[in-house]
Amino acid sequence: MVAIAGFTPERVIAAVKEMYSAVAAAPERPYHFPVGRSACLAVGYSESDLEGVPPESLAAFAGVAAPFRAGVIRPGHAVLDLGAGAGTDACIAARLAGPGGKVFALDMTPAMLERLRLLKARHGLANMEVIEGAADSIPLADASVDVVTSNGVLNLVFDKKKAVAEIFRVLRPGGHVQIADIVIGRPVDPDCSTDPKLWAECVVGATVFEDYLDLFRDAGFEDVTVLRSHDYFVLSRSAETREIARRFGARAVEIRMRRAAVAPSRLVQLARRLDPRRAIASLRRRGLAGTAALGLSMLACYGSLAATALLALSGYSAALHDAAVAGAVVLFAALAAVSVAAGTRRHGARAPLGLAVGGVAVLAYVMFVRYHLAVELAGFALLASAVLLDYRQRRRTRPTISTP
Repeated sequence: MVAIAGFTPERVIAAVKEMYSAVAAAPERPYHFPVGRSACLAVGYSESDLEGVPPESLAAFAGVAAPFRAGVIRPGHAVLDLGAGAGTDACIAARLAGPGGKVFALDMTPAMLERLRLLKARHGLANMEVIEGAADSIPLADASVDVVTSNGVLNLVFDKKKAVAEIFRVLRPGGHVQIADIVIGRPVDPDCSTDPKLWAECVVGATVFEDYLDLFRDAGFEDVTVLRSHDYFVLSRSAETREIARRFGARAVEIRMRRAAVAPSRLVQLARRLDPRRAIASLRRRGLAGTAALGLSMLACYGSLAATALLALSGYSAALHDAAVAGAVVLFAALAAVSVAAGTRRHGARAPLGLAVGGVAVLAYVMFVRYHLAVELAGFALLASAVLLDYRQRRRTRPTISTP
């Protein structure tokens, strides 16, 4: 929802403050994202959710979905609204927590903090406390709240891992998080990360859906449940914003989770991050699984020959098991073809799969029937063309996010 020309924490924070200061000062102006009461209803709030929320709060609403679908706030609860903005969610939380509860409305933008303080004073919101702070440095004591609610905030936070750790810290054991946020279906390319156009609507700052869930699981959250996903960006008045979001499969999600009794040890967290299944999934999301398999196939073919030659130059001798090398070459080539086939199911283009099958067939022929260097190189060329075409087709196809 902001446009940021640099990729540093200071630039991100400054741009976020600038944008939401504008919303606080003039919510009626046209923005690239929906604002106001109509935006509340468009992203999933019901009329009953908005009952009793002051009009001036609703006027500057700029959330992305409806986190209260989680249904975790009870009378007497202490609730932290992380990135409270104009106070719509804080007011709803205050009503649900009741006079025996308390809501901490946290924001880092001075203009929004001023709106929150005026809101509290004007409407006598005795169970609301306005506090200045950031998501990655929450000015509350450990285990001091029962629920953390947030709406369209973490995608704007530079150090998301630290912010999630802070959420875990301030929650009591067994406490809940209800969160609405922007996620993306495929990673933003490194060469796009400093493109100002791709910062529009938080796309570059957003996290890949699966990685977003893993952030919370790694920190010690349990029962992480996705309640809803919706195309938030279809509500944008900007065609450019809608196209940028489409390129990366950006959507809004509503998630509920529970804090475990204790945080996982550093060793457990490290083991989770080093899980090879995550690396494989990451390569698949980037459309690079085929590239990796092709590289392994070529490494098995030429790397083994190079290693043998280097050993010979060093005065050592080593015998290659031809059948084993040939088997490894064809196996990895076949894995590359399988990755291309998966891509074909996604984008529907059959040319990459045809090239991949042809490449595997040629390599199998030269490895097991009759060897010829030129034919071998042709086989790798076919396979490389297949992988490249598949990658380009994947980039043109909108990623999907599997949610209920």
